[in-house]
Amino acid sequence: MNTPLALLRDIFGYPAFRGAQAEIIDHICQGGDALVLMPTGGGKSLCYQIPALLRPGCAVVVSPLIALMQDQVDALTQLGVKAAVLNSTLDWRDAQTVEQAMFSGQLDLVYIAPERLMLERTLALFDALYAAGKLALFAIDEAHCVSQWGHDFRPEYLQLSALHERYPKVPRIALTATADQATRDEMLHRLGLGEARVFLSSFDRPNIRYSVVEKDNARRQLHAFLANRRGQAGIVYCLSRKKVEETAAWLSSQGYPALPYHAGLPAPERAANQRRFLREEGLIMCATIAFGMGIDKPDVRFVAHLDLPKSIEAYYQETGRAGRDGEPAEAWMAYGMQDVALQQARISDSGAEERQKRLEAQRLTALLAYCEAPRCRRQVLLDYFGEQHAPCGNCDVCADPPELWDGTLAAQKALSAIYRTGMRFGVSHLIDLLRGKANDKMRQWGHDRLPTFGVGSDLDERTWKSVFRQLAAAGLVHVDLSEHGALQLTEDAREVLKGQRSVQLRRPAASSERSRRPTTASATATALAPADEALFQILRSWRTDTAREQGVPAYVILHDKTLRELAECRPVSHGLLAQISGMGSAKIEHYGEELLQLIRATESQAN
Repeated sequence: MNTPLALLRDIFGYPAFRGAQAEIIDHICQGGDALVLMPTGGGKSLCYQIPALLRPGCAVVVSPLIALMQDQVDALTQLGVKAAVLNSTLDWRDAQTVEQAMFSGQLDLVYIAPERLMLERTLALFDALYAAGKLALFAIDEAHCVSQWGHDFRPEYLQLSALHERYPKVPRIALTATADQATRDEMLHRLGLGEARVFLSSFDRPNIRYSVVEKDNARRQLHAFLANRRGQAGIVYCLSRKKVEETAAWLSSQGYPALPYHAGLPAPERAANQRRFLREEGLIMCATIAFGMGIDKPDVRFVAHLDLPKSIEAYYQETGRAGRDGEPAEAWMAYGMQDVALQQARISDSGAEERQKRLEAQRLTALLAYCEAPRCRRQVLLDYFGEQHAPCGNCDVCADPPELWDGTLAAQKALSAIYRTGMRFGVSHLIDLLRGKANDKMRQWGHDRLPTFGVGSDLDERTWKSVFRQLAAAGLVHVDLSEHGALQLTEDAREVLKGQRSVQLRRPAASSERSRRPTTASATATALAPADEALFQILRSWRTDTAREQGVPAYVILHDKTLRELAECRPVSHGLLAQISGMGSAKIEHYGEELLQLIRATESQAN
């Protein structure tokens, strides 16, 4: 009898489940609905792939990423899983063949775009499958696309709540790599998952090293960051299409093969560049946020931001495309005050309702607090998602603590200004008050007569903005969305006001040596012994040739992590191959003998 663990080991080649995977799989297999929030690289796909193999019928995977569906199907086919796509890339004959295969039980999973799923023809097919008991489950991948105010909104996702109404006995599993509380609530509501069980995994990606520098000369800083990273795959995010193209051209001229990707490129060029990035090794993709969602390339070694993302959630999701294989990776960002102004203008000029603008402003403030916080970046990042973490030792702040100053008095002045104005005003008004800048609004409210008026004239506006952001990052103040972004004191602020707690702040130097200092390159993986490294490169070369012959990305054949383990352990039999992570039965059947021959040849040469 097949069990989830038996399938995990035999088909996928992994010895044990991670985190909540086993619990999620059991819940879906028993017919329950679930919302799964799990970081990129955490193994979300197994949470629906294994139930698809255990439940009767065919599983339907809803994905917004037509360009990537075939790669996902190719990866499953390599494992011996019967999978297909049903999307606009198929002509009517091929689509009919897939539909017939679903009904005849020849497919375990079908990947489909949401707009295709809601066509009457498709729903009629599903009606027939449902009546025959042949719908195993619905998996809604990238579920945050349902959020109307999110950065990846897909209007077609709003229709997916109809699945529960039409097929009430078919379990649904919605999955996403990131979502703050507001987005979680929106997903549950809009997808009709009110009765679903929510599985919330840790958002920590311990293999990613986080670094932020204040923007000085962005190209020079990026060049310094890339100095020891030639031959590595990476993504460089830019805010504008023009900057994407200019950066890609400049990187190529510096000897770093780079491609542009943005929504303004012709669709064939965009698709070709994405295909090259996925299938070739050592390429850098320069992109706007139009690129990245669902990218399953495991060996992206770095994600660099040349401009500030729009929110801490967007930043988390974009950096999460690095190091999906669990090997060391880097998230590097250069930001400047002009980036802040551009993002604030984007929010102000958007057509969103005022409440949504305030929410976006709060998310931007959280990202700025992350950039300027004097404490461990991982702590600040995870705090945003409601998760506590000890200092990580794997970020620039932990490795090279910034210059701090005793900001206790400045904090007391700022907190007092918030308190004395009734906790009803935003940062700009409070800074004018502290610096003694009387204006009509100040006089109207009588704030020019408060004891705090002008007490902060020794600090400039930029420093005060940094102070307020850092107070928010420290949990001493928060933004009240119902009061037009007014700053309010938290309980923790009381100790500071009473002088019972000191406050250390990061000094916002305009042009410090710290902002110029290149980030220390982290190791790309655990170092191999010279002989093992030689075998690893032989195995990588074999993989490249094999992938090219089959027309699939190299990682679909085997991940770097598996090749590394093969090079270290040097198995000499099919039985020992089965003990290597990622070597399931189908992989051993397809490639086992070739791998063993390569290992034996290396051994004989060494002897």
